[in-house]
Amino acid sequence: MTVMTKKGLTDLRSAEEIRAERRKGRTGIFLIAPGMLVLALFFALPVVVLLAMSLYVKPEGAEIGEFVPGFEISNYATVLAAYWPDLIRSFGFALIATVLALLIGFPMAYLVAVRLREKTLLQGILLVLLIAPFFSSFILRTQAWKQILADEGFIAQSLKILAILPADGHLTATPFAVVAGLTYNFLPFMVLPIYANLGRLDTRLLEASGDLYASPMTSFFKVTLPMSAPGVFAGTLLTFIPAAGDYVNAALLGNNRNTTMIGQVIDSRFFKVIDYPGASALSFVLMISILILVTIYIRRFGTEELM
Repeated sequence: MTVMTKKGLTDLRSAEEIRAERRKGRTGIFLIAPGMLVLALFFALPVVVLLAMSLYVKPEGAEIGEFVPGFEISNYATVLAAYWPDLIRSFGFALIATVLALLIGFPMAYLVAVRLREKTLLQGILLVLLIAPFFSSFILRTQAWKQILADEGFIAQSLKILAILPADGHLTATPFAVVAGLTYNFLPFMVLPIYANLGRLDTRLLEASGDLYASPMTSFFKVTLPMSAPGVFAGTLLTFIPAAGDYVNAALLGNNRNTTMIGQVIDSRFFKVIDYPGASALSFVLMISILILVTIYIRRFGTEELM
């Protein structure tokens, strides 16, 4: 008769656990492989190609658009010296639009997620109205803003009557128009993460705060705002990153030297000037700059620290 000792049972259990962990590991690899393949083909490979193209050299006597592989690091210095104001302007516009989207979007998300939690029908209607702009083209929405801010439009005419805008003043082709377009177009990217986060807010915490004689303002800053920090964090990133590289709003609502964003410059270098190395270098600089800014933001205002 075989007697299984306690040590033998422990060894057998350990072996089973090891085999189970190996099976889970293989399953995880199979599950993640398609996503990694897509990222490699459509993100990593284009970035490598973009980096290689940014170092191309234009040989002497070459025709327009003719470049050869090389290691011309001076391409970066050239484009930065020429277009650093546009890069700074892009980040400035994106930052302003992100702050405005937060100031506008947070009350909207709070109303829908918290105040209307029991009124599901009205909550659903407001959510549909919030995401309805996504059903139309991005360019069409921006073009509509061009009509709204036109000289003959209601807003411009009203501001002129109130003497806020000079009689010969314009709203289009100004930084105001570009920032307004960015804020409007990326507002849902701010609202939806905050709404999703506030939707999980336990209202009993607000009731407890009231029972402890906290004012509504104190309850907001001590309970609601800290609990919504992950949503605010995600919303600001989802708004700032695409806004910094946007060129549609700047092209349709600005389209002058004072409103040029780096996306416009890249588009022009690629398709008009036919300067592939310069455009690639600018694209890479934009990507690295955003990555650095986002890293600093995450390290300074990460959700764990905010919570």
